[in-house]
Amino acid sequence: MSRKFEVRREVVLPAAPEQVWQAIATPEGQAAWFMSLDDESADTLVKAATEGEGRRLEITAGTHAFEYIVEAGSGATTVLRFVHSGVLDDEWGDEYESMTGHGWDLYLFTLGEYLKHFPGRSSVYGSAEAPPGRDVWVKLLDTLGDPAVGETVRLPIGAGVVDLRNDHYLGIRTGNALVRFHERSKLGMPLAVGHHDYGPGADPEQIGATWSGWLATTANHTSRDN
Repeated sequence: MSRKFEVRREVVLPAAPEQVWQAIATPEGQAAWFMSLDDESADTLVKAATEGEGRRLEITAGTHAFEYIVEAGSGATTVLRFVHSGVLDDEWGDEYESMTGHGWDLYLFTLGEYLKHFPGRSSVYGSAEAPPGRDVWVKLLDTLGDPAVGETVRLPIGAGVVDLRNDHYLGIRTGNALVRFHERSKLGMPLAVGHHDYGPGADPEQIGATWSGWLATTANHTSRDN
């Protein structure tokens, strides 16, 4: 038997409503912090409307629906209210809803970082997965020196500053990119990396190849404690 689920979030973003709308309601905007609307399934339905002083966007993909409500906040900020709802098959337990909520915390944080550090810049999105293994997350952190938020680390694309770290995600900001590592073992999936590149001439296939090679090496990393 299937069951319904719902994830709700509200965030204050450091940008004007029109900037936020551009970021959530256009393919190039979503590529800058999430994924392009073009990556959605063929049955995706997008609806946009103006309601009072705010704007509302609905995206329907299969049995999942995504709602964004954009309203002006105090000062030069915008309040974004977000709902992801849908229907789950029996094969998914409570971990799906929990991990999905953590995922949206990451994506909405990344949206704020994009609006703060790279406003209005177009982006190329690339991604890659590590080889299977439950300890790859630990090896990744050890390879980077077990960094805390605010510390600088070395990546195959250059130096970056850690802007997010928790049990599920590691975020790093470079001069031209936002890089996000996803620990997905609880979903039975390998560690993944998403890379939003705001530099000129970025190529998503090259981005993916770079990270695939680096993650393969990282998966074979031997801890300094061994």
